Amino acid sequence: MADFLPDNGLWRGADPLVLASKSAARRALLEAARLPFEVASVEVDERALEAEAVEAGAGPQAVALALARAKALAGSAAQVGRLVIGADQTLALGAQALHKPADRAAAQSQIALLAGRTHALHSAVAVARDGAVLFTTVESAHLTMRALDAAAMDAYLDAAGEAVLSSVGGYQLEGLGIHLFTRVEGDHSVILGLPLLPLLAFLRSQGLLL
Repeated sequence: MADFLPDNGLWRGADPLVLASKSAARRALLEAARLPFEVASVEVDERALEAEAVEAGAGPQAVALALARAKALAGSAAQVGRLVIGADQTLALGAQALHKPADRAAAQSQIALLAGRTHALHSAVAVARDGAVLFTTVESAHLTMRALDAAAMDAYLDAAGEAVLSSVGGYQLEGLGIHLFTRVEGDHSVILGLPLLPLLAFLRSQGLLL
């Protein structure tokens, strides 16, 4: 478990938060806000949970929320008395959901599909303690990718390297992926996969932040 325990005069909690996520972007968001937290790895079958949610009629937003809840609950089972944050994100191009590409060819196919079009990122966060979900929300951002020819896509994939496999859509907007876009509408933390403003509001409502 990795600790981030900053000197933050706004924090009023007795214990650090627990982040049930391996995402470097989510860790960076909490660090930038100087929230004390520990990272706990959780194992959930995301594809099975997604398939179950979709079969029940869930759209991309509801799928993201179901996964965030599952992660928070899984983390809280091992962290007695602690507030555990779970988060997840889905990408939707109209009604079509995309997932992390398995290889460069899949990343290129995804980028070709998104090029010249607007897609949505749906980011959900859930907070649980002792097996009970205390807070959930899902927020969306809309991103328009510029038209790309084969040469531009190859140049991007060459420059980005293995990083294209670590996120849905084959890009990280906070890095080289910004070159792919012409318009971005939405909160930056939502785009990075953790709606930070509503999370902070929840923590304030619990007396954990000034």
